[in-house]
Amino acid sequence: KRSSTVPLLPIVLYPDPVLLEATEAVDEVDAEVRRLVRNMVDTMYAAPGIGLAANQIGVPARVCIVDLTAGEKSGELKVLINPEVKAIDGSQIGEEGCLSFPDITLEIERPLRTTIEALDLDGAKYVIEADGLLARAMLHEIEHLEGHTFLRNISPVRREMVKRRIRKRIKAGDWIAAVAP
Repeated sequence: KRSSTVPLLPIVLYPDPVLLEATEAVDEVDAEVRRLVRNMVDTMYAAPGIGLAANQIGVPARVCIVDLTAGEKSGELKVLINPEVKAIDGSQIGEEGCLSFPDITLEIERPLRTTIEALDLDGAKYVIEADGLLARAMLHEIEHLEGHTFLRNISPVRREMVKRRIRKRIKAGDWIAAVAP
């Protein structure tokens, strides 16, 4: 579904500082924000991925997108501008990957259900209730917007093991990142 007129943007890899700082709320949903979302959609589908936060492409704006079909089915894209988690419930454990952590998957516990309030591309407030994988994906992306990664959801020992693996990949030139963790 990638349009040839929109550039594909590089995905920022951990531990880039832009991933570790909270993003800024969007003041107005204007043409610039809609262009950002189009770029994010094209980038996510090309990756391919099912979710992307603006800071994962180096833009510190409180914008994220989720599409569990990775662009395979139209009408499935969820655009969340200034999302706020209003409720969470239950628990699920499942495997998660992240475009900012290539080839790394982790077992992560997250809420089973969530209610999120956000703005759409017209700037209108809406509420979305989700469960299962959709809840997991949206909460993962919102976590990015808050300046956190899924590493915070694993034990300190496991986290250190993953960071060590990343440092080795950076050293081997298999992970392009500005700074080692």
